[in-house]
Amino acid sequence: MIKGWVKIYTSTDFFKSELVRQVLIDNEINAVILDKQGSPYKVLGYVEVYVQEVNENKALEIITTNEL
Repeated sequence: MIKGWVKIYTSTDFFKSELVRQVLIDNEINAVILDKQGSPYKVLGYVEVYVQEVNENKALEIITTNEL
C-alpha cells in the first residue's frame, strides 16, 4: 500500500469490508479497500480496509463504536 496509509480492518467478507469503508466515508474519513481474494466467487484471501495514518485512531474508534 502507499506510504502513509495503514490497515485498520481485515475480513474474508467483501460486503463487511465495504460496510466499514462506507461508514468511515460517511464520517469524513477517506478509506480504500484492497481486495486480496482470488476471485469474487471464492472466499480465498482477505479484503482489507486502509485509511491515512492521521485518521487511524478516529477510524478505529468509529469501528468500535459502531460494532463493525
